[in-house]
Amino acid sequence: MCGIVGLLVKKPALREQLGKLMVPMLIGMTDRGPDSAGLAVFADPLKGTARKLSLYSGMTEAGADFDWHGLTHGMKEHLGVPSKIDIKHNHAVLTFEVSPDIVKKWLHEHYPLLHILSTGQTIDLYKDIGTPSMVASRYDFASLTGSHLVGHTRMATESAVTPDRAHPFTAGEDFCLVHNGSLSNPYGLRRKLEPHGIHFDTDNDTEAACRFLEWRLREGDDLEAALHAGFEELDGFFTFLMGTPDKLALIRDPFACKPAVVAETDDYVAIASEFRSLAHLPDVKNAKVFEPAPEEMYVWNA
Repeated sequence: MCGIVGLLVKKPALREQLGKLMVPMLIGMTDRGPDSAGLAVFADPLKGTARKLSLYSGMTEAGADFDWHGLTHGMKEHLGVPSKIDIKHNHAVLTFEVSPDIVKKWLHEHYPLLHILSTGQTIDLYKDIGTPSMVASRYDFASLTGSHLVGHTRMATESAVTPDRAHPFTAGEDFCLVHNGSLSNPYGLRRKLEPHGIHFDTDNDTEAACRFLEWRLREGDDLEAALHAGFEELDGFFTFLMGTPDKLALIRDPFACKPAVVAETDDYVAIASEFRSLAHLPDVKNAKVFEPAPEEMYVWNA
């Protein structure tokens, strides 16, 4: 049992309040997921060729005392790549103007225990073990701004409680997924994807779904076509909530065993596993509130 939350604000004036509105949603799902929590937030894209990596140092020996400025100095010295770093506790967002593959290779060689959480032009990602309130406070979620976000609280059932197995999961650039449920064929998906050069970081079943859907996008599917392929290939119980630079998407399996509720107004679209996480939202009493149907796609544009 896990909790999912999602929020997309339709009016630019609300972007400054995105994190503040979301925190009670995430904490409201504590009973469904006290082990770990996380979220991905999408904001305006970086300009030109700039890219950013969300990085986690909690599995290094230094932890929250990791020398981030030493990392940026090393990048400039060894790669000739200037960069900018934004640090929060044991997490940092590293911004640069070179191919992410070059930076990732250098990081793997010099900082093998540093975990790369996400890559892209629009996404920042935070996740860690601890209760949702602890994680939200640790990374100051209430101050986050942007157009939309995807969040998760985890109660582990099929893999260990570790930061890298917390949700959201990402693949490629600017794509993330959170999951409530369990898949029965994650290793079949791995066997399908690994010959295509797709590498897996964990044994979590959600990672298999995330990498499958992102692979379909890279193969040329639009999001809706990728989700149709998911209905064919993903076996098990799931409610999936996904984020891209300009979309928030929700699907449930054909049996719709895992709960979800949506509240939509002229100002926002809010999604949670239970309505109690939506009850604080402004004007929610006048929202269109509904339970998503099984095996249907719900996609909202940011």
